[in-house]
Amino acid sequence: MRANLNVVLAYLIMLSLIVIVGIFQSWSFALSILNLCLISAVMTMGVNIQWGYAGLFNVGIMGFTALGGLAAVLVSVPPVREAWQVGGLSMIASLAIIIAIVLAVRFILKQYPKSNKRTFSITAVIVVGLIIARLVFGPAVESIEAISPATTGFLGGLGLPIIFSWFVGALFAAGVAYVIGKITLGLRSDYLAIATLGISEIIIAILKHEDWLARGVKNVIGLKRPVPYEVNLQETDWFINLVEKFHSRSLDLINDPSEKQEAIKQLVIEGSSVFVKLCYAGLFAIVVIILLILCQKALYSPWGRMMRAIRDNEEAANAMGKNVVKQHLNIFILGSAVVGIAGAMLVTYDGLFTPGSFQPLRFTFLIWVMVIVGGSGNNFGAILGGCVVWFVWIEAAPAALYLINLFTSAGEINPFKAHLIESIPYFRYLIMGMGLLLIMRYRPKGIIPEKIKHV
Repeated sequence: MRANLNVVLAYLIMLSLIVIVGIFQSWSFALSILNLCLISAVMTMGVNIQWGYAGLFNVGIMGFTALGGLAAVLVSVPPVREAWQVGGLSMIASLAIIIAIVLAVRFILKQYPKSNKRTFSITAVIVVGLIIARLVFGPAVESIEAISPATTGFLGGLGLPIIFSWFVGALFAAGVAYVIGKITLGLRSDYLAIATLGISEIIIAILKHEDWLARGVKNVIGLKRPVPYEVNLQETDWFINLVEKFHSRSLDLINDPSEKQEAIKQLVIEGSSVFVKLCYAGLFAIVVIILLILCQKALYSPWGRMMRAIRDNEEAANAMGKNVVKQHLNIFILGSAVVGIAGAMLVTYDGLFTPGSFQPLRFTFLIWVMVIVGGSGNNFGAILGGCVVWFVWIEAAPAALYLINLFTSAGEINPFKAHLIESIPYFRYLIMGMGLLLIMRYRPKGIIPEKIKHV
């Protein structure tokens, strides 16, 4: 009972902090933090599935997040018909050749015993197949990227509601995780971390440089929303009436009709931003709740107990007849799929896809801090860690500026104060490092540590 009380208290404190931001800064800003906290919570649950359940040290998180973002583009953007006309069939043919290469290699591996002849055959199939694919692929790419490169220059997508991309993002990430897992899960944990980080960099490099796929570094903007647009809300009667009713007391104090109309206009503008972010928060909260329920059921199921047994002692689990590599592959795929959902949610919220913003060495560290601070192996801890760390990451700069102004001399800015103000972005890393040190010293298992149920 006391453990549950601690969880409730921790979440109430987190919610109170967001409310304080809304009161003293703005409700729009507070809801932005809340939405990004919910997206971070989905991402930390995916990492917690891999690390907390099975002890897999995956440092390729940003790669799977980027794949989720790619799914948002390929699902929601309308197809570019001119690009399909000049290179669509060639791209499909290139994909068919790649699939044929994979099937041919698989056939050779199954039908022929290990020998030099088999090795040469596989090499020949791959080399010849890639040459043919390149001959088809190269001209198609040039033709596609030449179609209005300032606005399109890529094939586009399916033109479907962007919310479907959340499922497609999970499939993209799971499919790539299967391939990566087949290659890397036999490695030791430190080598696995290096390999997944390298593969993450490769994925992001491909997204940056293959313009035909998602415009590369030119970015894709103006993605469709699953919620209303602020401009449309500001012209809708029911929303204007709702804002007037909500602020009726303060509006009644204004006697001048022109001033009252101007106040209503300003309140409608501010209210539309808050309403849109509340809609996003509702959608994201539904995803978090669904994933939390599924993760909790999985964690305390026989499968979850088996995964924790493999995590704690692989040799003993292997001796009991459990296929450790297979189970590691399954959980690697599941965790990556959840991270892919978070990537699609992030691009949905931003409304744009910028491959350059997925920085593995920067944000992978931040996500791991979230899991460690919250409590690995505990889904509630992972969610709380995502919210706490992201909140601190966002509020570190305003808090640092406030403290600098509080403890330095008022009036003109002296060189020391100017230096501190210029260094505000780096206070984030200082606070993150100090917070992590304190957590590891006084709460080494996280704010909400893993809870083992004995049955």
